[in-house]
Amino acid sequence: MTTTDPIESVAPERTTATVEQLEQEGDIAADYIEALLDIADIDGDLALDVRAGRAYVSIEAEDDSSLALISAPDTVQALQELTRIAVQNQTGRFSRLILDIAGSRNTREQELVELVDRAIARLDDGATQASLPAMSSYERKLVHDIVADRGFVSESYGEGADRHTVIRRG
Repeated sequence: MTTTDPIESVAPERTTATVEQLEQEGDIAADYIEALLDIADIDGDLALDVRAGRAYVSIEAEDDSSLALISAPDTVQALQELTRIAVQNQTGRFSRLILDIAGSRNTREQELVELVDRAIARLDDGATQASLPAMSSYERKLVHDIVADRGFVSESYGEGADRHTVIRRG
């Protein structure tokens, strides 16, 4: 008789999603976010997209001040995680969904560019390496891309919430 580990049986499947599955994730996420916006009485228009093997959900408003309450990086990250959990509960698959609120992702990417440029300046001043603060896997991926574009090398170290990036010369 084979027994199934109860934890293993509820863990989301980590397979490569098809475009149709990613579109389904976006639809589920949009319904979930719409309900949250209604509860909070916040106006916003949702746009769905599939890019680089991920479902992208963007919330925009003509008057961005209505979204200012929820567009801070930590809030976007928390809402993204809640939305991912809602999607995973409905699909049974691991979700890599990305949530953008009022251009928060572009704003954060610019902040990361500046952070990398300051780290590279430390290397130019003689440091052998420059460590960046802990950040999400999505942000670390952006950092790795920025660093590579600048001709440097980066690696991630640490576990969980302490995972961070270290930059060195190539």
